[in-house]
Amino acid sequence: MSETRADAITLKGTPCDVKGPRLEVGTMAPDFLLQNSNLEEVSLSSFADKVLIIATVPSLDTPVCQQETKRFSDDIATNDSVEVVVVSADLPFAQKRWCGSEGIENVTTLSCHRSGSFGEAYGVQISSGPLECCLARAVFVIDTAGVLTHVEYVTEVADQPDFDAVLNAVTS
Repeated sequence: MSETRADAITLKGTPCDVKGPRLEVGTMAPDFLLQNSNLEEVSLSSFADKVLIIATVPSLDTPVCQQETKRFSDDIATNDSVEVVVVSADLPFAQKRWCGSEGIENVTTLSCHRSGSFGEAYGVQISSGPLECCLARAVFVIDTAGVLTHVEYVTEVADQPDFDAVLNAVTS
């Protein structure tokens, strides 16, 4: 059974619980099965030949998540050796529509709508409050061997991650 971390995050100052362990740099990234915009299953091994940035967000239909995804697309995803994946509980159809309307081509969106297993394995499954069943905001950088080289759990859902730290993790 997955642990629940009380007060792990806040939504505009209100505490929310999160399920799953806090992952640590130097450990192997958990495998996953998520769904892409073509309704195909995608796993960690799908990105084995590149450095992988996984950004988890509650929903692409929120201003903070939109800004974060656009920034990853513009600032980091243009690096050919890096793949940026944004994971949310949004349906694949909504993710595809949003990317099309925003002109996002450098980021892969994946949906965890089928199961909470990804969120629990990565320690980002919100388990209480108004965003229950969505993902908390976090960023994971995974090298080509599957090892976590950067982990950031953003404690306030309305805040952005530390983009400079992510960029440093990718370029170092």
